[in-house]
Amino acid sequence: MSQPDDDSHAALKRLDERLKAFKADDDAPATGVAGASESGAGEGYRLLGEVIGGVLGGLGLGWTVDHFAHTTPFGMVIGLLLGTAASAYAAMKSATPKRGAAKKDGTEV
Repeated sequence: MSQPDDDSHAALKRLDERLKAFKADDDAPATGVAGASESGAGEGYRLLGEVIGGVLGGLGLGWTVDHFAHTTPFGMVIGLLLGTAASAYAAMKSATPKRGAAKKDGTEV
């Protein structure tokens, strides 16, 4: 608080210094456990979505082939295998650049 005998310029200067210190603390990047886990969780959910989407997409495509070609179990089995392979490939492909970028920085994944 300002003292009664302070002039207004000195009080304004102290207030300005406190404001700059507050802004410096507020502008500091948040690099902690919470930021890293949120980023990792987002990537994990994305990879999970790719895998589940690929498997379900393959099953749907196999069911469609079975429905129109009347080859009941074979289309779904082949669609399941192809969807699983495609989703595993997509997940590996999307996860690989992250690992390579981390090695360039010298950090471990």
